[in-house]
Amino acid sequence: MNVLLICITTVVAYLLGSIPTAVWYGQGFFGIDIRQFGSGNAGATNTFRVLGKRAGTIVMLVDVLKGYTAAGLSTLLWYADVITTNEILTFKIVFGLVAVIGHLYPVFADFKGGKGVASLLGMMLATHPEMAAVCIGIFLLVVIASQYVSLGSIMAALAFPVLLLLQIFGQKESPLLIVFGFIVFLLVVVTHQKNIGRLIRGQESRTILIRFRKKE
Repeated sequence: MNVLLICITTVVAYLLGSIPTAVWYGQGFFGIDIRQFGSGNAGATNTFRVLGKRAGTIVMLVDVLKGYTAAGLSTLLWYADVITTNEILTFKIVFGLVAVIGHLYPVFADFKGGKGVASLLGMMLATHPEMAAVCIGIFLLVVIASQYVSLGSIMAALAFPVLLLLQIFGQKESPLLIVFGFIVFLLVVVTHQKNIGRLIRGQESRTILIRFRKKE
């Protein structure tokens, strides 16, 4: 195992995660620092609220791509014969989590980043795309029903490891992936502590994904 190459790849994963999409997009196209508006968070949700759907969608997709690409670095190491086939999943998780840490504490933005949900989704897509798709559906259903993005994120994160345990796809899932799923859930809960407090107090901001028109 080439330890030096793995260390370099880990740094690359962190730098990928550190790309402050919301901050750079806001500064480049609107001349503002997104962290000084709305919730003050440098993520897709705050971008949606402050800069609109187009900006929010672009930021979200790039942040998802960050997590997906970082996790995919493990495949490059496999092609280079640095790691074995059995180690691909492990390094997908490691590099993905490193990218999420980069998103939370980006070196390119004074270590003040977002909450990492989109980047977490990206690494989930890289590690288990079928389950990630199910969690996206759960997220959308919860947000449409409750109008709370934070609640949708928390419920989707919880669904990932729980559904893995239930083996909804009829196959025995990797214990490592299940543990990773619970770590993701805990990470989402920790980064959403303020949101959870506002949800309990009924003060959380609402996001309307679909507007239903009343019949006249």
